[in-house]
Amino acid sequence: MQEATFLILTALAAGSQHGYGIIADVRQISGGRVRLRAGTLYTALERLRTDGLIVADREEIVENRLRRYYRLTPRGSGLLAAEAARLQANAAAALARLKPAGGTA
Repeated sequence: MQEATFLILTALAAGSQHGYGIIADVRQISGGRVRLRAGTLYTALERLRTDGLIVADREEIVENRLRRYYRLTPRGSGLLAAEAARLQANAAAALARLKPAGGTA
């Protein structure tokens, strides 16, 4: 799974959000390393929706603009949990191998 996809799903794990909220949350989760552009985000959201990982939750009009909220599906939650466990296992293996070698440089 690509990092941006992982971070988008992670942002939505806290509850439904609109596009700008997802962009801000991804920036916060990544410590500012990942800054999604709107075009990138909406392309990813459409792919995730098509794959059944998220759904449009609701819509509202704010300052004469449509704001669509997205939320994880059970399938999306399961995939995120599996990917988080995979990443955690890989990190644990790397850290275990670094300890005998005297740690990081």
